[in-house]
Amino acid sequence: MTSRCPRLLHESLLLAAERRPDRTAVITADERIDYRDLHDRALRLARGLHARGVRRGDRVAILLENSVATVVSVYGTLLAGAAFVVVHPQTKADKLAYLLNDAEAAALIADGHLAQVVADATVDVPSLRTVLLRGETRTPVPEARPLDRFLDEHPPEPVASGVLPIDLAALIYTSGSTGRPKGVMLSHQNMVFTQGSLVEYLRLGADDRILNVLPLAFDYGLYQMIMAVHLGATLVLESSFAFPARVVQRVQEERVTVFPGVPTVFATLVSMHRQAPLSMPSVRRFTNTAAHLPDDHVPVLQTMSPGALVFKMYGLTECKRVAYLEPERVLDKPSSVGRAIPGTEAFVLDDDLQPVPPGRAGTLWVRGPHVMMGYWKLPDATDHMLKPGRYPGERMLCTHDLFRTDDDGFLYFLGRTDDIIKSRGEKVAPVEVENALATIPGVKEVAVVGVPDDLLGEAVRAYVVLDRGHEMNERTFRREAMARLENFQVPRDVVFLTDLPKTDSGKVRKKSLLQPPPLAEPWRSP
Repeated sequence: MTSRCPRLLHESLLLAAERRPDRTAVITADERIDYRDLHDRALRLARGLHARGVRRGDRVAILLENSVATVVSVYGTLLAGAAFVVVHPQTKADKLAYLLNDAEAAALIADGHLAQVVADATVDVPSLRTVLLRGETRTPVPEARPLDRFLDEHPPEPVASGVLPIDLAALIYTSGSTGRPKGVMLSHQNMVFTQGSLVEYLRLGADDRILNVLPLAFDYGLYQMIMAVHLGATLVLESSFAFPARVVQRVQEERVTVFPGVPTVFATLVSMHRQAPLSMPSVRRFTNTAAHLPDDHVPVLQTMSPGALVFKMYGLTECKRVAYLEPERVLDKPSSVGRAIPGTEAFVLDDDLQPVPPGRAGTLWVRGPHVMMGYWKLPDATDHMLKPGRYPGERMLCTHDLFRTDDDGFLYFLGRTDDIIKSRGEKVAPVEVENALATIPGVKEVAVVGVPDDLLGEAVRAYVVLDRGHEMNERTFRREAMARLENFQVPRDVVFLTDLPKTDSGKVRKKSLLQPPPLAEPWRSP
């Protein structure tokens, strides 16, 4: 019997199937599924995994493109009592092998067209007992079973898993930009609390139609699915944002009401709109995270979708979301990421763990039920992030990000501790410079880094992507920068690029920017 108030993450699916069985749950380019069918398939998968020996606490890896099968796999894994590990489908064989062995995965569910990657990665994974492949495959994988046939072979009957709210629900691996990926451990109660807090401050309801163009391996994309199922709402699932015009068309056709994105997604929309006006009248919410949304993008988005609310947010995988800015404050607090999400606390402390006054930089700390259990099998890394809290027995999350507050208690992201540029004896926060440079007409995207300099210690360098058809040289850019920044913040170097290197989640890979030599001549957009 399911509690009216979900205690386990998958109980939201059971309730949605009970209350709204005919409501469309997921829409993709080639498939639609209602909650009755989604529940049926998830139960079949759970029963099959259980028959193959998957038990409470085991890990099931999911290597699928954004699809109905991915949603089925997540909830089928949870119903079996196991924890899911969603892996980006572009992951190479060596990294996949590492993830499977690190997670000690008992099962792997993958797309058939990735069979060669699966075959190469699973040569030596002692924990792996079951491999399921979706769709056709040209490469044989030893003992792999077709996913569709596997579902047909098992009845849609519940599994008595014995799972408790404190049990592991998911391992979400970080990008690994500073080394091997780390598995962030999230319990059912972590994720159940978080889904409730998110839908509360985003003001979402069962009638919403939530778009997702982000990988489900990225926690921002994953939670679009989780929120939709929690609400019994509809998820409009795109494979990616590679074809933005097609995504806009889908938004219009499917009457999408919630459009989540990262700055690169919105920068593309704004650039398209300036070329030829876009109209998405059904959208009532734009949500942004991963990096700062330039201030001048907000009115453009609201022109595309009149009356839409724009939410600026900040978070990290270790607690999903930290803060959000109420859309009514985007004009008077444009550079802020707001305040802590409902049911949590976030505050800025100095090196002695004392509160810093408004305007001064310090490290952001977080308290709440959303804070991770720790890193999978990495006690030292866990201790680096989770510290003794204010009260006995409590551990707080140290983000190691630099923030300041204003007199009203609103939070402002300044950068990672190791991102701060020390130039001419001054500390330069790259995000503050980026925010200012993004307001220069014709600038589509910008990333700021520090580079060694014998005289300055570090010099500020800006990498700039221009809007299509816009021309600018370094001299013009620096003149615009000087009108917006203090002298020590103005970039010494300006490098024009056609694109910025990014992670799968849309974050700029700043370390990659420093590898190739800068272009000798200013670039002009075609």
